[in-house]
Amino acid sequence: MLGGTSALNLLVWNRATVKEFNAWEELGNPGWNWKNMYPAMLRVENFQRQAGEAQYGNEGVGYGGPLQIGLIENPPLHVSSGPATLRNLGLPENLNSLNGNIIGAMYQPAMQRFSNHTRSYSVDYLPRAGSNLVIMYNSTVHKVKLDKNRATGIILTDGNEIKAKKEVIISGGSLLSPKILELSGIGQKTVLDKAGIKQLVDLPGVGENLQDHLRIQSTYELKPEILGLDILKYNTTRAAIELDLWKRGQTSLYQYAGSSYGFMKWKQAVGDDSKLRKLAEQSADESNPIDRKKLALLTDDNSGAPDLEVVFGDGYIGTRGYPANGTAGYGKQYASLLAGVMHPFARGYVHINGSDPATKPTINPRYISTPYDVEATKQAAIYTRKMANTAPFKDVWVKEFDPGNAVETDAQWEKYIRDNVSTFYHPLGTCAMLPKKDGGVVDAQLKVYGVEGLRVVDASVIPMLISAHIQTAVYGIAERAADIIAAEQR
Repeated sequence: MLGGTSALNLLVWNRATVKEFNAWEELGNPGWNWKNMYPAMLRVENFQRQAGEAQYGNEGVGYGGPLQIGLIENPPLHVSSGPATLRNLGLPENLNSLNGNIIGAMYQPAMQRFSNHTRSYSVDYLPRAGSNLVIMYNSTVHKVKLDKNRATGIILTDGNEIKAKKEVIISGGSLLSPKILELSGIGQKTVLDKAGIKQLVDLPGVGENLQDHLRIQSTYELKPEILGLDILKYNTTRAAIELDLWKRGQTSLYQYAGSSYGFMKWKQAVGDDSKLRKLAEQSADESNPIDRKKLALLTDDNSGAPDLEVVFGDGYIGTRGYPANGTAGYGKQYASLLAGVMHPFARGYVHINGSDPATKPTINPRYISTPYDVEATKQAAIYTRKMANTAPFKDVWVKEFDPGNAVETDAQWEKYIRDNVSTFYHPLGTCAMLPKKDGGVVDAQLKVYGVEGLRVVDASVIPMLISAHIQTAVYGIAERAADIIAAEQR
């Protein structure tokens, strides 16, 4: 597969808030703010407006970029009921949610080409690339070659060396960029010593500061007359028909993409948020500038940065997996209500597990390891049940499948979230763009501290979780990095 994780993710295209992007600069990164990131993100996209039920406003979308984005034309009933359900819970409608103010109930775009309902992603940049782009398929980087703290090229796992004329740019993502640095002898001594690698550059922040959005979900069996994606899992005849329709460019279940969302402050979700605030204060490490910034956003009612995301999803998306053939739930169709904690305080790590580049790194995200993270995830789960029992969504289902009616007490909810907590797969921060004294790995020019001619450009440089899915930010970082690098070469 050519491309990064936008080649296989859930297509979500939304954007975090003004204050969160400004926080990057406030953490010690001059120029990394909303004013500069917003136009960089807009350059990426080409918004396609359709005539279906789902609509977007006029602010916050770009035109003319390589990636095609737009709203799914007509979401299924259990998804299209989402915005109205959230409005009935008091959340205002937001038709311009990509303009730096994401709070509200809304439809949001997905990365898709409406011409054939296929994914639009990073490969759509290729027609704009110059003749100097060479793609080496089925090649894996072992390490960066260093000569007296200068990157002179890379060494592949087959032993071949590729020399750099000017500099090396690592874009392995939040889980693999730290691995490449550590295999190259760049990182903290204890990790490198354990792996049997000589330390060449002392950089303790490599692989630390791993942050991710916590996810919890509830699932509901749909009424028999409501058609959803799950039919593709157990009805091979219907699946073949839908695939044929999709191939012929006709309306099909295979053109589905998520579209119905809500973002809110805790006060909008639970009313009295004093317990969550108190636990946040207990969980935050006041000596850590990232925690201080998260706490400030969370406790400021006017920050504009939401604390909770909810998603109305088609199909069973529970951690147990779709019910097995022969069980009571098999042959049924489901809707899933997903909830995400936007600013958990847990910070984990990812480090190499030996010197062999074929060995996968050790990953410890430390999910729900702080009192705030536990309570926040629990309240998120409880809120999904509240959503489910609010019209019009309450009229599409017949039975709560997960967690089920037996879960009622505080202790039962906590057990449920501990057994079922998951992730939105937004790992970041492991090569953080921060001052070195604060655990930074790269500076505001994305250059690795202590090494000449080496940069990191991917989600790993994002210093702090943002209250949105992260791929618009990652594409914006890439656009800004291109500007920075080009300006230096002029």
